[in-house]
Amino acid sequence: MLKDITLGQYFPGNTLIHRLDPRTKLLCVVLYIVALFCAKWFVSYGLVAAVLITCIRISRVKLKTMTKGLKTVYIIVAFTAVMNLFFTGGEPVADLPILRHISQAGIYAAVFMVLRIIMLIMGTFLLTYTTSPISLTDALDSLFSPLKKLHVPIHELTLMMSLALRFIPTLIEETDKIMSAQKARGADFESGNILRRARALVPILVPLFVSAFRRADELATAMECRCYHGGEGRTALHVLRYARRDFAALALFVLLVIAVIVLRRFGL
Repeated sequence: MLKDITLGQYFPGNTLIHRLDPRTKLLCVVLYIVALFCAKWFVSYGLVAAVLITCIRISRVKLKTMTKGLKTVYIIVAFTAVMNLFFTGGEPVADLPILRHISQAGIYAAVFMVLRIIMLIMGTFLLTYTTSPISLTDALDSLFSPLKKLHVPIHELTLMMSLALRFIPTLIEETDKIMSAQKARGADFESGNILRRARALVPILVPLFVSAFRRADELATAMECRCYHGGEGRTALHVLRYARRDFAALALFVLLVIAVIVLRRFGL
């Protein structure tokens, strides 16, 4: 299960999606989320899904990789679907003991909520798969730079976010190594009820926290040795510049939002 968590991983490439400015990709993801939450019916969701599939095909990220990251949220998706299915009011679909509590509106609400969550996760995954953590830091620093006039430490905040994202795969790999070592010593993480499995994970947490704090201390020491003192006066090796493809991508996603809003007004 731990190997199925792919959040924070970056897959290098030279596709059109990879070559887009990271600021453009962040803005496109925001517009994509707006369009996704404005979608109302199957036509709108189909349009948003078509754009997502097209972006995945262009990025050349394997669909298996995208769906692999969804395994960790299947329980959340299933729970959300059940809640919408049974707790949405309306006429029951049939006069039977179980179906008496399920309405047609509840079925539609469950389906649309599942589609929304899955497409939302896949869209954000595609951003991290095609953008390096350093590029994300530069993009966030550039987009939120006006807040620096209010003395908000934007560079430090974006650096912490990118470091946290960067160390997710590292911590997952460390957890997997600790679990393998514990299993070699006779530990059992798979048998028993939920409480017993939770107790079995306690011996993993202590070495994992020790390892995480040790890595954080080593990183802080390395940054101090390189005279890091925040974002004041810093320059970038690769200066971010918008190109024609960036404006074309932004225009495409703006049109997507407009199209979804128009379809929503017509009940589609």
